[in-house]
Formats: sequence, C-alpha cells, structure tokens
Amino acid sequence: MNRHQDAQGVVLTGFSSSSSSSETFSAQSPGHEPAAPALSRKPALYHAQRTRAATAGTKPSHQRYSSQDSLDELAMDDYWKEMEIIQHSGDAEAHDEVQLKVADEGEQEEAWLMEAGLATLFDESASDDDDGKVLLSTLTRTQAAAVHKRLETLRKRTKPHSVPDVRDIFKPQDTKDDEAKSRGGSENTKKEEESSSGLNVAVGNGEGVADTETDINQEVSFSEQALSYKEGSKVKPPIDEADDKLPNFRVARDKTGMTKVGDLSPADMKKVHRLVLIEVSALFDTAGIDLKTHKPLKIKVKESGLFGVPLTTLLEQDQKLLSGTRVPIILQRLISHIEDEGLDTEGILRVPGAATRVKAVCQELELKFYDGMFPWESLKQHDTASVLKLFIRELPHPLLTVEYFSAFFSVLKLPTKKQQLQALNLLVLLLPPPSRDTLKALLEFLRRVIEHKERNKMTLNNVAMVMAPNIFMFKGFRSKITGQQEFSMATGMSNIVRLLIRYQDLLWTIPKFVMTQVRKQNMERKMNRERAVKKLLKKMAYDREKNSEKVERNPEADGGFIRVQAPQFLKVSMAVELTEELRASDILTRFLSQDSSLLVKREDLYLYEIGGNI
Repeated sequence: MNRHQDAQGVVLTGFSSSSSSSETFSAQSPGHEPAAPALSRKPALYHAQRTRAATAGTKPSHQRYSSQDSLDELAMDDYWKEMEIIQHSGDAEAHDEVQLKVADEGEQEEAWLMEAGLATLFDESASDDDDGKVLLSTLTRTQAAAVHKRLETLRKRTKPHSVPDVRDIFKPQDTKDDEAKSRGGSENTKKEEESSSGLNVAVGNGEGVADTETDINQEVSFSEQALSYKEGSKVKPPIDEADDKLPNFRVARDKTGMTKVGDLSPADMKKVHRLVLIEVSALFDTAGIDLKTHKPLKIKVKESGLFGVPLTTLLEQDQKLLSGTRVPIILQRLISHIEDEGLDTEGILRVPGAATRVKAVCQELELKFYDGMFPWESLKQHDTASVLKLFIRELPHPLLTVEYFSAFFSVLKLPTKKQQLQALNLLVLLLPPPSRDTLKALLEFLRRVIEHKERNKMTLNNVAMVMAPNIFMFKGFRSKITGQQEFSMATGMSNIVRLLIRYQDLLWTIPKFVMTQVRKQNMERKMNRERAVKKLLKKMAYDREKNSEKVERNPEADGGFIRVQAPQFLKVSMAVELTEELRASDILTRFLSQDSSLLVKREDLYLYEIGGNI
C-alpha cells in the first residue's frame, strides 16, 4: 500500500468526535472528509481509499485522547510491512480460528473474587477465611470499593441468600478517617498528574524521549492518586498539541530500597498478586473503564518441540537439561546469536530473512537444537531475527496472556501517561512467571537493539512497530479480526510495545504501597497466630487445673493406694496401700485368704500392672 501518494493522507491515531462520548479508535483524514473504509481481512492487503481534503492544511475537527499516540504514516509503514511479511511467511494459513470470549456477568465477578483470595465472601465452604479477613483489613478506600462493586454485582446475579450483603462486610467508616488515610501524598499527586497530563506518547523525531523528569509516587495507592486527580484536577488534555515525546519517569530513592520481582518468597508473591489484581481493577474503575477479562483458550497444543509449544512445556523440558531455567533456552540462544554478531546489522528485526530459508532453519532447529548439532555459524542475522519473531508469535497462548489481553489495550484509555505506566506496572506483575520472565528477556534484548540505532537504523519507534504484531497476534487470532479492527488496533499495539520497552525498568518493580500492605498482612497474621497460641496455652492450663482438682478429690491417690482387680475371686477389687515392705506375694495372700473355695495353686497366680506407674 503506497502511503506517499498524498501529503494529506490518512493518519493512524485515536480520535473522538466532539459530539460523541464513545472511546473508539478511528482513521480520519484531515479536514472533514469521512473516515477510511474498512480494510481487507487479509493482513497482506491494507487498502484505505483516501481522498484529498477540500481545504489543504486544515486541521481535523476531532480531539485526540491524551492516552493515544500520534503515529505518522512513514513510521506505520514498518507495522504494515511486518504484517505483510507474516502473511507471506505461510505460518498464518494452517491455524484454526480462535474466538476470544468474555466471561458472563456474575461468572467474571466470581472468578475475580476467587483470584483475589476472597472466595469466602460468596462461598462459605471455601478455605482461607482468615487470609481473606486479613486481606480486607489492609485495603484502601478505592480497593475496598472495587471489591464492593464486584460483590454487589454477584449478589444481584445470584440468589439473595447465597451472597452476603456488602454492607455486612464493609462497615460504614468515618469519612474523616478515609480522607486522612488517602491524603498522604495526594496534594503532590494532583500537581504531578497535572504536569504530566499533556504529555502524550507519539512517534516523533529521534527516540521520542523528553528531557524533563516526572516523579512516580509509589507510597500512595495508584487508584487513590487517580481518584485525587479525577476529583481535583481541572486540567484538560490540550487539543492538537505536539505529541512526540515520552516523559522520563523517576521513582524517588527510598532508604528501604526498591523491591523487584524475584526478591520475594512465593508466599509473599501470592499476596502481591491478590493485592495487585484488586488495585488494577480499582484503577480502571476510578477512570470509569469497564475491565473485561477473556476466558482461557481451550485448544490442542504440542507437547514437545520448540515452535508452537506452550511456555510451561518448554520450560519443563529445558529444566531437565538445566535446572532453574526461567526463559526458554531456544529464545536465549537466538538472542545471544544476534547480540554476538548482529546488533549493528542494518534493519535487524525489520528486514526479513528468506521465507524458504527461515522455514528450513526452523525444521533443522527442531531436529538438532537439543543435540547441540545445529550449525549456528552458518545462520544469517536476518534469518535469526525472523526465527525469533516466529517463535514469539507461534506461542499457542499470547505472551501477554488471554486473560489480560484486553486489559493491556485498555491501558491507553487512561487519561494520563503516568496512570498508563502505573497500569502497565500492575499488569506485568499479574502475568504468570513464565510469561513475565520471557517478556522481560525479550524487552531487554529489544532495548539493546535500540542502543545500536546509529548503525542498525532501528529506533524505539521502528522496533515497536515491527514487534507489535508478533507479540499481540498469536495463533489463529489474526483471522478473527476485520480489516477496520486491524487498522484501529495498529496504533494501540505499537504504543503499548513502546511503553513496555521504554519503561521496562519500572515495570518489574513492586510498588511500595503494595509492600506495605503485604507487611501489614504478615504482621496481622503473626498476631493472629500469637493470639491463637495464647488461647491454646490458656485452655491447656485450665485443663491441667481441672484434672488436678479431680486428683485431689481421690482419697486413694492421696493416701498412696492402688486398686487391684481379680475377677476370678469373689472380691473382684481391693484397695491396697503401697508401702516399702509390701510385696506382690502379700497381695496374693490377701485375695486367697478371703476366698478358700477357689481351687487354684499359688504358683499359677501373677500380679501385673495395667496402664499405671507403681
């Protein structure tokens, strides 16, 4: 598709008509001409019929969202070319179509509460009731509102008696206490948000990085900051303002240090996951964005090999060779091959390798990789890059997961770049470890490619455009998207990848307010255990006192008596006082002297102890 026919061509960006409140991506030509028609369903054919504007140079009468980046046509060419390469590579033809399905209302809330560790709120038979109570005690105002909202939705969708009323769980609180709880840093939050609200991600000249720095407050809940911004800020995103710089975000140094993913134990990471799920939902709720999650895909997958194999399966077979492996060995080897020899190769990642050669390389890798017989020295750099991209998009489940697939797109609907970054931070923390670790390795590699941009001509924008379809378009998903949807999603996918690459150092950190909540949970759980131990010790002491009273009331025990049972005699039981001179024969003599009718030899009788301690 020739994008240089007309200087007044289609600009791929997100616009909103001034008369409409719906947030949709659309393609608009300058002036007041109608939007471009839907594109072909085939990724290789992207034809948007364009017409010249009636008046050259007039600006469109549409307002750009502050969250949507302006991407010029020249830069978007890399995206369309990559889609065409994917189409012609042949890997997109044999896949079954995959339909992403959103969970029904009620079902989605139930799954959310279970994942958040709050299943006991609707299922009394669920375990971890104490953990749920501890979790609820540490929630902020906006986090509690997120739980309240989903519990109320579930209550309306089910029988009245099956789910408790939210008012029984969240008792009314003093509004002054709420305000004091969320005030910490809120004044600074408003100023910070206002200063960054007009900074929009865009494709501009160079790296698209601003010189100014914007602080990130990690001590106050992100959703609380967003609420303060929403309630107090009167700043509106500027219309038609230059949008070609990414702000430099900075996290203030803290004496306790910065907590990264991997620093915590699995038990603490489980608590982090629950809190982050609630927090990201609260953040989107504050912005009025309905966050829908998709149902997990049920598809047949390969159980061995390198390409088209789930990450978990790959890691299982890799860990048999090298324990502790967290990133597939094949991906590590492809990355290291490019880094050793190809970072300065012009057009690396953008220029494709020969399709037939790439296919042959994949087949040879399947046969020889684990045997160590693959001839890496003969592998060309562009072929290596093509194989790497093929590996990513051939994953049966997307790297960003089906569950949070739409959530990553929804990030761009948030009103400020700071909130978008905060949402990405939370979503990355929600990814399962195999996806999160693999994504981190990939993004670190892409950053190293960009560092050599003077030689390889691959800027942040170029890399984002090329990698976006490979990261987002997983098996079978392409065939379910119409041309217009493809056209609209292009800028969104590219901008998300840009943010992931640009801010990757911040995305793998655990916010301080989350760590504070985890510590509160651990302290509360410790106090609960101590209270339980004290209660048990008190009960044991009471039982000992009660037993001692019974012993005191037993005259035989007080006098040093024992009771001897002899069922074969007429007197079956006899109390005998223990003395130093007493012998077993003396006890036998007493029984025999009282019953002369019993014909038994003295030698046949024995005295033995049962359960006592004479």
